[in-house]
Amino acid sequence: MSRPFKIEIAESEEELKKRLQTANLGNQKEKLIMLWWIKSGQVKEQQEIGKRLAKDTSTVTRWLQKYRTGGLHELLEMKKALLCKTQNS
Repeated sequence: MSRPFKIEIAESEEELKKRLQTANLGNQKEKLIMLWWIKSGQVKEQQEIGKRLAKDTSTVTRWLQKYRTGGLHELLEMKKALLCKTQNS
């Protein structure tokens, strides 16, 4: 059994629900629902979140760390890979 974690979710349950309804990307929805579960007290352990979302615990840990350091903005930020064109002469 994993140990309980402590994290303070700044957003209200209502705000998280509203964002969840307007989220377009599946990945963002998963992250928002994770925060909503934590805020509403439905989950107490990272392992439980991983099971519910079918994600590895390390993924959940990484998401929570992003939230801790940069809040909702950083958690939901989508980073695009840079494409490099190479010319073969």
